[in-house]
Amino acid sequence: MAAKKVVNTSGKRKTAVARAAAMKGDGKVRVNKVPLEIVEPSLARMKMMEPLAIAGKRADKLDITVSVSGGGVYGQADAVRTAIARAILDYTEDAELKEQFVAYDRTLLVNDIRQKESKKPLGRGARKKRQKSYR
Repeated sequence: MAAKKVVNTSGKRKTAVARAAAMKGDGKVRVNKVPLEIVEPSLARMKMMEPLAIAGKRADKLDITVSVSGGGVYGQADAVRTAIARAILDYTEDAELKEQFVAYDRTLLVNDIRQKESKKPLGRGARKKRQKSYR
């Protein structure tokens, strides 16, 4: 019996980490065991669907399961989007598809490594300082 081909990938954004597994199937995509079609909010869902729209028919025969944790709703959406795009690309091994992804948006394949700057003393945030007056 031949081994089933499974591709494992990950995507990151801020503190959100998404892990995706792609295998041959009938086009089901699940995020934390929820079908992608009913993920809310709708803007996050559309963001997650971008790699599927770009891949088109190449992703129709793939089942993709994504587990995501950490961060907020939109950080998770970006992490899932990267994980899905990498999973499709690794499974299909299509150079033309990689060019399409990079032409659309480089963060589909490359993690966004920007992090929140930490708060400093004597202020309310990372840069803001308490005002001083000498009059």
